[in-house]
Amino acid sequence: MARPSDHDKRRELAKRAVAVMQRHGVDVSMAALAAQLGVKRPTLLYHFPTKAHIAEVALVALLTEQAVHVIAAVAEHAHPIDRLYAHLRAVHAFHAGNEGRIVFLTQAIAATAGARLPLIIAAGAQVFEAHRRDTVARLRAGIRAGTVAPCNAEALFATVRALVDGLMMQRVVVNAKLPQAHDFVWQHLLAPLKVGPAPPAGAARRR
Repeated sequence: MARPSDHDKRRELAKRAVAVMQRHGVDVSMAALAAQLGVKRPTLLYHFPTKAHIAEVALVALLTEQAVHVIAAVAEHAHPIDRLYAHLRAVHAFHAGNEGRIVFLTQAIAATAGARLPLIIAAGAQVFEAHRRDTVARLRAGIRAGTVAPCNAEALFATVRALVDGLMMQRVVVNAKLPQAHDFVWQHLLAPLKVGPAPPAGAARRR
């Protein structure tokens, strides 16, 4: 069996460290954090100069795992509107029952990042950039082909992304019933935009 790379070790250490921070709070000292992780403080500081670095690595790792799950779910569908709806449901399915991870990471970054905040946000967004571009291109291709009702593809994707994040927060705060919300989004936002079968393969690449 291949030995885990330094990158994999660092990512796993970050995930474990975040779990400790969730139990003991963001204010836990690096010395106490290292003790909980079973490593020396200098070792922890070598990998992560600050707790913001820990949160950043853990966030990117979590978003990367989420992206793999979402892309696999989306790939089961051909029509761009169906793919967009699959994206919404797949993100919520990935985090189901453990939404606290992403909420805590967001809060931890806001509390510790300081001047690094724009860099961390950019790193997280980059995980989804290729997927965003592909989704918007497919929506535009569907509009040209007459299979998607005319709309602003960028704005539609941004709206669904906002619903993804907002509904997940609602499940954490008030235990919102997401299947009901999903049905509403489908019936009143997405289904009216689906006006025909999927466009031919390769259409999304034609500008």
